[in-house]
Amino acid sequence: MSYREKDWQTVCGRVSLGRAYYHCKSCGKGHCPFDHDNHLHQDQLSTGLRPLVCLAGTLMSFGGGSDDLLRRFAAVRLSESSVRRATEEAGEELVERQRGGDIVIPPLPKPWDFSIEGHTPTAAFLGLDAFSVPIQKSGGGKAEGRMIYTAILYTPDKSRSHYLVDFDLDRIAAQMREASKELGLGKASQVIAITDGGNGLREALRRNFWDDLTFVLDYYHAAQHLCDYAKGLHAGDAAGVEAWSGKAKGIVYEKGGTALLEHLRGQPVPGDAGTADELRKLIGYFEANEDRADYPSYRSKGWDIGSGPTEATCKVVGTRLKGSGMRWLEEGAAWVAPLRALYLSSTEAWDAFWNMAT
Repeated sequence: MSYREKDWQTVCGRVSLGRAYYHCKSCGKGHCPFDHDNHLHQDQLSTGLRPLVCLAGTLMSFGGGSDDLLRRFAAVRLSESSVRRATEEAGEELVERQRGGDIVIPPLPKPWDFSIEGHTPTAAFLGLDAFSVPIQKSGGGKAEGRMIYTAILYTPDKSRSHYLVDFDLDRIAAQMREASKELGLGKASQVIAITDGGNGLREALRRNFWDDLTFVLDYYHAAQHLCDYAKGLHAGDAAGVEAWSGKAKGIVYEKGGTALLEHLRGQPVPGDAGTADELRKLIGYFEANEDRADYPSYRSKGWDIGSGPTEATCKVVGTRLKGSGMRWLEEGAAWVAPLRALYLSSTEAWDAFWNMAT
């Protein structure tokens, strides 16, 4: 055997440490000074190991994290329950901090660049949406899914972003405001929130943000509403659907929401009562969102008009919560999802949390 092989075996060999245990006969309790000196919790995870264990539980299922990631990459063997407990405890601490207004971001972060190529005014973007989390009852039975809100704050070039997650709409809007201040979004010429037209998203942001927050209706959701109506109006006629929806989408894209409303109001009322009611609803939808469907103006400024980054946020966060066969107690999802969002925001944000974690 060569020296190099001997040296490798020495490095990778098992190291055993003795832990002295002291028991007090008077109080009946015991302790290990080694654990205290090395900041070991009751689960005996060290300060260095705990972030790795929680990262495993954040990236994949608790069972996969314990049996695959930790064993394969760190030669650490922990039970699934140990990974779950450590991950949920860390997530609970993160949630308490952020709901209290202490948004976790990297210390002295590099300033975000809000410039838009080819345009002088700068801009920062917000996105907010929700997706359903599969929930189980405390006794193990199946329950109705719960909507969890996901938020993203990002730069025009998408190079910098920060994610937040919460089950409560007003709580996440408040966290978005605090994160906006911490990350310096107020330095941009304009802060723009891109959302769809439902679920009270705009109202929640208005309650929690500054007055001049600009709202943009996600163009692709708006276009989908037009397509859905066209499918009912021209049922079974693909060419008719394409022609009607294509013209309507072209109007709103090139001329804006006001021009589209004029077009819709000039449409003949369908003879079918159900389709006529759908036209009424479609007009009502764009009446409620007319002020944030000025797409020609937005495009001339180089702004986003779609919520792609927000939908991607739902997907990457949801991947952890919607795995095959997964069902969550609400508190478990409420703790794990924000931890995953933090890691996806940046490794620096993840490290910042562990540097301040108790």
